[in-house]
Amino acid sequence: MPSEDARRALAAAIDESRRLTDERQRIDGRLSELAENIGTLSRFCGLAPTVPWGLADACRTVLRNAGQPMSPADVRARLAVVGFDLSRYSNVLAALHTTLKRLAEAGELRVVATGPRKVAYVWQRAPGAATRILQEARINGAVARSQKTRRVKR
Repeated sequence: MPSEDARRALAAAIDESRRLTDERQRIDGRLSELAENIGTLSRFCGLAPTVPWGLADACRTVLRNAGQPMSPADVRARLAVVGFDLSRYSNVLAALHTTLKRLAEAGELRVVATGPRKVAYVWQRAPGAATRILQEARINGAVARSQKTRRVKR
């Protein structure tokens, strides 16, 4: 049977994990904003971006900063505004649909139905954070059950 010290250490570790996850999400959000600003300002100044984005990272950045559901066409328009080079894709919308679908399957985006056969995508928590929260809930439940059975046995 785990000691009270072990339970307190577990609770402290869970609390710190939650705090650091929240901090990481705040930092990731700010980095996305800065990346979008740098891309826009670089293009405005006539400069080429120094760090080329992949399509998935560019979509993540746009959706993380959108604050509302975006269709693939909306994402395409926003990518063009921030200076992402879409010319390398022969069918931009097909590439976007595939990328957005994969990000949704990975748990990074949530799919929102906007009409018959039409969808939009919304940024949601990173999958690591969601997995961690589920694990914490299972651990907390197990601790609570063990405390109940411990009280009953006395």
